[in-house]
Amino acid sequence: MGDKNKPTIMATLAAATCSLLGSNMPEPVQAKEEPRWDFDTALLYYAEDDDRVQDISLNILARRTFVDDRLLTLGVTIDGLTGASPNGALPQDVPQTFTRPSGASTYATAPARLPIDDTFRDTRLALSASWQQPLGRLYQVNAGASASKEFDYLHLGLNARISRDFNRRNTTISTGIAIARDEWDPIGGTPAALTQMLNERDLSNRGATETKNILDLVFGVTQVISRNLLVQVNYSYSDSSGYLSDPFKIVSVVDGTTGDAVPLAVIPGAAGPSHRYLYENRPRDRVKHSLFTQAKHYLNGKVLDVSYRYMTDDWDIDSHTLDLRYRWSLNNSRYI
Repeated sequence: MGDKNKPTIMATLAAATCSLLGSNMPEPVQAKEEPRWDFDTALLYYAEDDDRVQDISLNILARRTFVDDRLLTLGVTIDGLTGASPNGALPQDVPQTFTRPSGASTYATAPARLPIDDTFRDTRLALSASWQQPLGRLYQVNAGASASKEFDYLHLGLNARISRDFNRRNTTISTGIAIARDEWDPIGGTPAALTQMLNERDLSNRGATETKNILDLVFGVTQVISRNLLVQVNYSYSDSSGYLSDPFKIVSVVDGTTGDAVPLAVIPGAAGPSHRYLYENRPRDRVKHSLFTQAKHYLNGKVLDVSYRYMTDDWDIDSHTLDLRYRWSLNNSRYI
């Protein structure tokens, strides 16, 4: 393979490189002679059995390249969620009744069935923007912002990254930061942690809007191993504080001997829960550590992309994620 193929190989690898901080922050790209727009679109459909959760998601990513390696990236995502979602309570051999999250009405679950709320509906609109450009001969900077709005949830975030090339641009060291503030504002208010589910229209245990703050830091190294192989290693630190619970999830209070849910006395003329349920309570602080490794191999116009992520946190949760992708170029502007 002669030297004339090297720009094509590197451009293909760069186009397929995943971003840092889990956002759409692209890797450095080759300078273009003329400014141009590139568009990527994706459509996702997800469904579960028994009329459970269904998700239709449309993602549009637009990139505007300028001379001198400057790059503007704009993203739009629209999600439509419908179906029924488990509320967290245990199945029982008797019917169960629950007050809806809004507190306006109740719903029932048949015996031996997983308790689900069949009014689960939501639409999400997410926007993102980032600007990337060189800073001197060996440095690259990237700054961006993101926003996401659901019916009762708002996310706002900022991120920035700087990278430096070494070793004849075969080695790149980068560091990034992202901050975000999320806000919960469910209908009827946010339920107080570990308080009991009440009858409909009784909102005495509901509070005001809750928020959480997130700080993410990432440190990474990208290394060109050969003309066809690129590897990357990242370490990430994440600190979340504030309201980390889910206002729509509950837990069943059960009898310590039988394991059955504790029933409640029925009040004539009042509609409400049939058993004792408590709104969940998660810690208000969480620290996560992640190690991410990735390799991309160019194979005669195609790219094999393999990555592995290990995450651990102070909630005693460990996770392992293995991802395999195969990029098949159809021509200079299309790929599968």
